[in-house]
Amino acid sequence: MANEPFSDEQKQFLSGFTFGADVARAVSGLPIISGSSASATVGGTASTKLPEPEADAAASGPDRLALIAQRETVAKGGKLVKEELAKQSKNPLDMWDEIKARSDAGQFPKGNDAFLTKFHGLFYVAPAQDSFMCRMRLPGGLIHGWQFRGLADLADRSAGPYLDVTTRANLQYREIPADQAMEILYGLRELDVIPLGSGGDNIRNCTASSLSGIDDCELIETIPLAKRMHHSILNHREMYGLPRKFNIAFDGGGRISALDDTNDIGFHAVTVDSSKASDDLPAGVYFQLTLGGITGHKDFARPTGVLLRPDECVDVAGAIVRVFVSSGDRTDRKKARLKYVLDDWGFDKFIEAVQADLGRTLRRVDEDRIVVPNQEDRLAHVGWHPQRQTGRSYVGVVLPVGRMTTDQARRIADIADQYGNGEIRLTVWQNLIIPHIRNEDIDAVHQAIVAMGLDDQSTSFRAGLVACTGSAGCKFAASNTKRDAMVIAAALEAKFVLDQPINIHVTGCHNSCAQHYIGDIGLKGAQVEVDDDMVEGYELHLGGGWGSNQAIGRSLFPPMPTEQIVATIVSIVGGYLERRQDSETFAEFSRRSSDDELRSLAAAGMSPADQQTVAT
Repeated sequence: MANEPFSDEQKQFLSGFTFGADVARAVSGLPIISGSSASATVGGTASTKLPEPEADAAASGPDRLALIAQRETVAKGGKLVKEELAKQSKNPLDMWDEIKARSDAGQFPKGNDAFLTKFHGLFYVAPAQDSFMCRMRLPGGLIHGWQFRGLADLADRSAGPYLDVTTRANLQYREIPADQAMEILYGLRELDVIPLGSGGDNIRNCTASSLSGIDDCELIETIPLAKRMHHSILNHREMYGLPRKFNIAFDGGGRISALDDTNDIGFHAVTVDSSKASDDLPAGVYFQLTLGGITGHKDFARPTGVLLRPDECVDVAGAIVRVFVSSGDRTDRKKARLKYVLDDWGFDKFIEAVQADLGRTLRRVDEDRIVVPNQEDRLAHVGWHPQRQTGRSYVGVVLPVGRMTTDQARRIADIADQYGNGEIRLTVWQNLIIPHIRNEDIDAVHQAIVAMGLDDQSTSFRAGLVACTGSAGCKFAASNTKRDAMVIAAALEAKFVLDQPINIHVTGCHNSCAQHYIGDIGLKGAQVEVDDDMVEGYELHLGGGWGSNQAIGRSLFPPMPTEQIVATIVSIVGGYLERRQDSETFAEFSRRSSDDELRSLAAAGMSPADQQTVAT
């Protein structure tokens, strides 16, 4: 027994124990035993001596926070998950030549390399498709006509002939062959689009209010802040050492929500009026800092009491990310999100750690001193609307569950260049906005949109219709979400006309990319047993919301086959229209209705056998 080699787990423990002991001795001012030392800054505080034997030289480099977090996890007896071990085996940011070699050979990555390649925005999505998906990062969802046209041309050369708008106001390519991976990475950079960090354990596309600068209701422009955050992430390598993905959003308090309360970090514009101002808190516009949103885990970002000037947001976000890098769970992927650090530590302890990293105290203010705007218009992202600029309007173009062909993308770019100022703005509702159109050109632009097979008007069912990629392109999805979302919308439109939108969110799996828990009606893909066969279906959730109407949708039924789900939704909407009070919204109706009342509405459109299934 004494001569047997150590197991991998034992080696991992001993390595981490040694490293952790050296860190502890260094912090205490004691000499380091296991190797030489190098000065490094931990958490933004004064320099601490860290061990730097030859094998651990990276401990003093830009990746040190993640490396120290991994080693301390092991030193405490934890076992790193396979993704953390993969990141230890090779730094995914240093794989450019390896990705190029595989692309030149026409090969897809295997094993850990499939995970690590996501850090460059490339997702190998087999078995759903034997191809790559590429996610971009467009800060604030803003892109220009020349870029949009270039993206369409690149898709025609190296991917499927379409572009998908995501629920983070972003774009994705699909159907990318193995030998086109580098053409995509080269082509995007030549269009000033950087996909680095758009996948894997990284900070995703930074979102903002899509009407930034043109909304006469907003308190402050937010796309400039999303851009600053974007560049800060790209140029600080420690921002890539997270234990899991991370989301940041800026909301300017205008008509279109950025869904900041569904993000790990939310910055929401608020005001302090003169009656509540003081010498240390002048009247004006600030950002309320909220933390821990992850609606797929049934939680919204919560206020921290911290108020920030606009010029403080990016630095504070950086400090929050660094604290998360150091403290996030690296032993359980299901718990490796900021929410769980906050649940464990509490907000006060976490803010103290952020302040220690920054080296200064943050401004904390009682909520009764601030005014939180509530000006959202749930139809402001579709159709024609006046801008704050005199004589100018913007149009929200409706995309079928977020997809447009490359020909449509080129025509949209032409409209933006000819009739607007060249800008195109993507929204979190999977559509796009063309701003700065002269009022006298509205009819010409309308005709051009209709001629390309799209629309600038939408029913109350399609305005809030959101769907993830689904089983047609994602290996995790249990159902074909985009197809089924369109079927549901068509079935509702055939029977009803609404005076206000009902948001329907269709997601394919527990990852909740379409955020099913916050929809008026939310669907999560599931495999359902029917006569000894497994068929596509969904779990149904009712009464979700965001912002001033925050709520997690209630699950009232067992999973149902897709055909039954469609009939059930039609029955529920019909019951809502019959029983609502005055102009009551669907969310208000569903929240005042008991579980049994909602089940009875659903049963009205079911067969006797299906009614028995719901009842049990």
